[in-house]
Amino acid sequence: MNSIHEKEKKLEDALEKLNSINTQSFNSKEIISNLGQQKNQLEIEKSELEIKYDELQQNYQKLKSKIDELNSQKERETKKELEFSDKIDELNQETDSLLEEIDKWQM
Repeated sequence: MNSIHEKEKKLEDALEKLNSINTQSFNSKEIISNLGQQKNQLEIEKSELEIKYDELQQNYQKLKSKIDELNSQKERETKKELEFSDKIDELNQETDSLLEEIDKWQM
């Protein structure tokens, strides 16, 4: 009789282990499925972020070239202003010189 009880006990233990394995296997499959979905979502987000990064890089390059262009334009204008100022100074000196000559002739 003991052997029947022992066999019955071993059989019940084996069934419990099988049920436990099936439950763990189901949970593992569910976890793996969830991880796969999360991985796919992260890859989608990564792709979107890479696209946005590329757009930002392009905008940065455009703005940088625009700033460089504006800076060179400002330098050209500043140079022209200096040249103009120099010309005015020259004309003023010539005018002063001519006025002095006129004053000399009038004396």
